[in-house]
Amino acid sequence: MWNFIEKLKTGLSKTHQGFVEKIDQLFLGKKEIDQDVLDELEELLFEADLGVKTSGQLIEGVRQGLRRGELQEPEKVKEFIKQEILRILKSGEKPLFIDLQTKPFVFMVVGVNGGGKTTTIGKIAHQYTLQGKKVLVGAADTFRAAAVEQLEIWANRVGADLIKQSKGSDPSAVAFDSIHAAKARGIDLVFIDTAGRLHTKVNLMEELKKVKRIVGRECLGAPHEILLVLDATTGQNAISQAKLFNEAVGVTGIALTKLDGTAKGGIIVGITEELRIPIRYIGVGEGIDDLKEFNATEFVQALF
Repeated sequence: MWNFIEKLKTGLSKTHQGFVEKIDQLFLGKKEIDQDVLDELEELLFEADLGVKTSGQLIEGVRQGLRRGELQEPEKVKEFIKQEILRILKSGEKPLFIDLQTKPFVFMVVGVNGGGKTTTIGKIAHQYTLQGKKVLVGAADTFRAAAVEQLEIWANRVGADLIKQSKGSDPSAVAFDSIHAAKARGIDLVFIDTAGRLHTKVNLMEELKKVKRIVGRECLGAPHEILLVLDATTGQNAISQAKLFNEAVGVTGIALTKLDGTAKGGIIVGITEELRIPIRYIGVGEGIDDLKEFNATEFVQALF
């Protein structure tokens, strides 16, 4: 765990430089906060990809604190921002509860291509196989042969079963087969990997709805988790992606990947505040152990 916190610090270093260090520079030598400083601070928050709504709320909080005479000193303003970010992220910290009384527990994993869906499935599957759980992955992204191959590599690597069909097959047929195979084999967890071709938005969303319907029909209460994988490097785009997928299939949790490769890590705050969808996992590297359950306190400590 300690290794992961260190990794998180390193991973968030670009966001720290683009956000926390800039706040420090802005406040350097300032005895008090005036309107000019406030305007610059608002711009900083916005540039850190916290989102328009969240940046506005934070600035309004600072304004009120100034009026009440509580936030005259820059250090207090920084601490206020830190505590507000922690409060927002705490609201999104809801670890996934997996009930294995009724097996299998089904994950439907959605998101745009290139966001890290398949890798995320592999890493989460690895965590459960280490706990002795039986895992099956269904390759329902039948549009891209590479997606099926990549999933197969991960399944072999982590010791999970794989259900696949030929390229261009009906994704819901793969989902159907996955559920039936899981029931027959006494599988604990099923991960259904889906396509993410956003340029054919309407078709894709209809396809996802169909997969969801089939899964629900063949396994009562499933999918138990609709996990949206978002790439942190896309910044504000991640919020619009999340809105699209949420409208189509009702996202129940988010995995935010590639936080180590971006200065846009602040997007996690905007996502939590605007979408109210729990952040389940964060990824800070390529390694098999570089995806962990989201912990708001650790995240804020590493960021600041």
